[in-house]
Amino acid sequence: MTTALGLMSGTSADGVSTALLRLAGGRMRLLEHRSFRYPRALRERILAAREARTPELSALHAELGRVFARAAVRTLGRRRADVIGSHGQTVWHEPGRHTLQLGEASFIAEATGATTVCDFRPADLAAGGQGAPLVPYFDWALLRGRRAAALNLGGIANVTILGRSLRDTTGFDTGPGNCLLDEAMRIAYGREYDAGGRVAASGRIDLRWAARLEHPWLRQRPPKSTGRELWSRDFLLARLGRELRRRPADVVATLAYFTARTAADALARFPARPLQEVVVSGGGLLNRTLVRHLEWMLWPAAVRPITVFGFPPLAKEPAAFALLAAEAVRGRPAGMPSVTGARRAAILGKIVPGRGGR
Repeated sequence: MTTALGLMSGTSADGVSTALLRLAGGRMRLLEHRSFRYPRALRERILAAREARTPELSALHAELGRVFARAAVRTLGRRRADVIGSHGQTVWHEPGRHTLQLGEASFIAEATGATTVCDFRPADLAAGGQGAPLVPYFDWALLRGRRAAALNLGGIANVTILGRSLRDTTGFDTGPGNCLLDEAMRIAYGREYDAGGRVAASGRIDLRWAARLEHPWLRQRPPKSTGRELWSRDFLLARLGRELRRRPADVVATLAYFTARTAADALARFPARPLQEVVVSGGGLLNRTLVRHLEWMLWPAAVRPITVFGFPPLAKEPAAFALLAAEAVRGRPAGMPSVTGARRAAILGKIVPGRGGR
């Protein structure tokens, strides 16, 4: 039996999510899940990091390591973890070329005493893969045996399409998740997100505007991954900046529709067999307007929240990195060539020993 803690800060850069798992006999049980929001000033620094100079990146790397360490300590309380997996904060990702996640894991290992695994993407890159998405390994462990897909609506949306075995399970990014919606809400309303999808529900969808958001990347075949380097504030303002100033609710409504449609289109094009269900997770699950779009677009497949399987919406990604960390210290490959296009299944992550080499 292994107790593993996962730490995750996603593309939305709104805070650290944690998940404490008990792993035994091929089964996973969630013991604890918490979320810690970043202060506004720190979040702005993270979002600006893609333009930062080296001293600023170095300082942010150390500060985020301490933030992650505090989140780990608060989640564990008096408990101990056998291993901790920290994804870190992605500040740049060019699929198949290079990737950068900040948050020095040595601070986590020092604060908790637990062996900590970090930097999960580079091993897959070195093996010729995209370096992302990495969550499909967790989806397979949770949902294997079902004719299902797992759709995670974080800042970027990604999907896992389960096959009959791990080898023929596929996964890829589908495009924007919450990132464009959140940018529109910050610009037009000064809010971090559209709570419950209420603004989107109040606006009118404009299909001509949705057509402006199309991008050749959406038509690429997998393997593929993406990030804020493409789906950015600049992208949104270039295509719908004037409309966002004049009719903000309609823009938010159109973005919710576009986000759902890109995910639904991907799920319609690539499964090898008809899907019976789509299991949805991530912050986008809390946007009822977005979920309603998915329900009618994906019919007759049933849309189910990941809560049905014992995981809150924001717990899946940190739980995935808890599992990947446990596999890393066991020396088990968790890279998936069927997902990333790598030449081989790599052992993912770099290991920072805990105190006393534990």
